Amino acid sequence: MKKHGYTVLITGIMFAGIALLTYPWVSEMWNRMVQTQVIDRYEQTLKNMPEDTVEKQFAAAQQYNKQLETIAFPFMNFGQIEGYEEIFNIDGDGTMGYLDIEKIRVHLPIRHGTGADVLNDSVGHLKGSSLPTGGPGVHTVLSAHRGLPSARLFTDLDRLETGDTFTLTILDRTFRYEVDAISVVTPEQVDPLYPVPEKDYCTLLTCTPYGINTHRLLVRGKRIG
Repeated sequence: MKKHGYTVLITGIMFAGIALLTYPWVSEMWNRMVQTQVIDRYEQTLKNMPEDTVEKQFAAAQQYNKQLETIAFPFMNFGQIEGYEEIFNIDGDGTMGYLDIEKIRVHLPIRHGTGADVLNDSVGHLKGSSLPTGGPGVHTVLSAHRGLPSARLFTDLDRLETGDTFTLTILDRTFRYEVDAISVVTPEQVDPLYPVPEKDYCTLLTCTPYGINTHRLLVRGKRIG
């Protein structure tokens, strides 16, 4: 009996070890599947939308961006503008589009805001930054975690270099960006995230150094298409 109990214990420990080792891989595969399903559902909804509805959505987003320009400290006072959650939210789940970064195999839904429920498995649009409409004076900021055991998200963002490209797909439009600036700042340094007159930017933001997270890594892209 003692020998049998010992065998059961060893077997249990082995299975626990295997489960611990495979959890990140299995969880990552599961999250990739879910993320792809979210994007597929978004695209299917878009196919059934009238063209004038798409135009109205972009018009509403452009109006939002114009209002944002009039607010002092928009990263704190964005709540002064109503209607944010409804813009580009065609599925009702907060998904406004998706991000592709071919170099690091990122294909992720973009959702409104940067709450924990969003950043657990998606890219979040930073409130107070421009909605992704493209155009002069637009600066969209997108944020995601690094190093989650359940999803890679922006874990490999530090591999991007000047000249690399990424795309945002918002409704039926795709915006292409080329990385033109990479910097590390403290959480309080938001000046690099403000719009620049006549420039069309999108900045990808995550925590750094990896596993320490005292600073923010900013990978800025200028629009090229």
